[in-house]
Amino acid sequence: MSASIPSGELTRSFVALLHAWPARDETLERQCRLLLLDGLAVAMAGATEPGPGILATLAQRDVPVGPARVIGKGFSTGVIQAARINGASMHVLDFEPMWNPPNHALSPLLPALLAMAELLEVNGKGPQGRSLLRALAKGVEAQGRLRLASGQIEPGKLTMHPPGAVGPLAAALATAALMGLTQEKMLAAVNIAASRCGSVLANVGTMTKALHCGDAAANGVEAAMLAAEGFTANIDALGSPRGWGPALFGATFEPHHLVAPLQRARALSPGPAWKLFPSQFATHFVITAALEARAAHPNMQWNTEIEHIELRTPVMHYIDRPKPETGLDGKFSWQYTTAVALLDGQIEPNSFTQTRRFSADVVGLLEKIILKTDATISGRLDQMHVELVIHLKDGRQLSSRCDAPLGSWTRPVGPERIRAKARGLMTEGYDESIAAQIDSLVMGSADFAVRELLALT
Repeated sequence: MSASIPSGELTRSFVALLHAWPARDETLERQCRLLLLDGLAVAMAGATEPGPGILATLAQRDVPVGPARVIGKGFSTGVIQAARINGASMHVLDFEPMWNPPNHALSPLLPALLAMAELLEVNGKGPQGRSLLRALAKGVEAQGRLRLASGQIEPGKLTMHPPGAVGPLAAALATAALMGLTQEKMLAAVNIAASRCGSVLANVGTMTKALHCGDAAANGVEAAMLAAEGFTANIDALGSPRGWGPALFGATFEPHHLVAPLQRARALSPGPAWKLFPSQFATHFVITAALEARAAHPNMQWNTEIEHIELRTPVMHYIDRPKPETGLDGKFSWQYTTAVALLDGQIEPNSFTQTRRFSADVVGLLEKIILKTDATISGRLDQMHVELVIHLKDGRQLSSRCDAPLGSWTRPVGPERIRAKARGLMTEGYDESIAAQIDSLVMGSADFAVRELLALT
């Protein structure tokens, strides 16, 4: 334990800092509105995937009626069930923002807040939109601090999928803030949630990866609801010798990050890297390099003129998947995303269907891709790069390098690009007027009712 944090007081100090923070700032609110819009749009598109469909079927059997809307499914269920399903929907496409240190902060957090906001409105508490935005900022802040405290910054050093490791804690804290709980009740919520964390990286590339985020949202909102009713937990479940930090991260745990002075909200600095492709964020580097190579040579016959391709990347074993087992698995493959980007000139949700994965041209090109990992290249998402060398049958070589994809921290995009992404996702399955109404409600300057917003989904 850091000398500046009294023994047994880490969780209390962490909670006190964020409980006292008002999170009232116009710039921060605009950013959180944009995060809400992006998250909703991604969830509306992701709701059509098989995993969220299975979760929705089970919820209808278990709790067929409730106060919280299940996005894209046309029914409402219990708060905990809705948070779980909507969290999975928001993550299943791997299309919501990336953060630094690496984490999917939105899908374990926002669905918990949406479900609780609806419950509060049903109980006559009035529109919860602005309160949700402030709670969202607190949850993002909490996750950034928790991820820093883990000491696991490079993706290759992760021992758990981050949303499952930090998401329940942040969702509990943020939901407690939305509910207006006292500092003591918020402390209890976080301490309860400390026993609800976990997610194994072996399930990356399967339906269960999105469930990590869904479970984080469900476990977080449930922890806050339990705390409100007087449920108890160890008073320092983060920092005690057998607490969250030592248990999950051991020697890498750096608790001082949890209580560092709050100078600028993490939702703003470093803020999110906005995803413009629906795949694991590091693959955006090879996608960008491949798309730039294709654009520079528009007349190339990519499926017939290539002898072989060399990819030079950081060491990231979990996305070295030369022959993904499924289309979904392809979201986590250097090789697959390179092949499809070269062949199709774009990466979109349909790039990861079973049909596209096992198309003859994709199968053939995957055989020609050679991955060369380089331990001297940083695996940090804000420092890494990739290189692509395409060897043609006529002896020529085409080279491309990406140091940062568009939308990342050093190549930012403006709000209109994110709003356009959201409108595009929403209009794929909904009427254009629905997309316009959602954009207007979320991005307007006034408060709004969360139930009115979710009724549109």
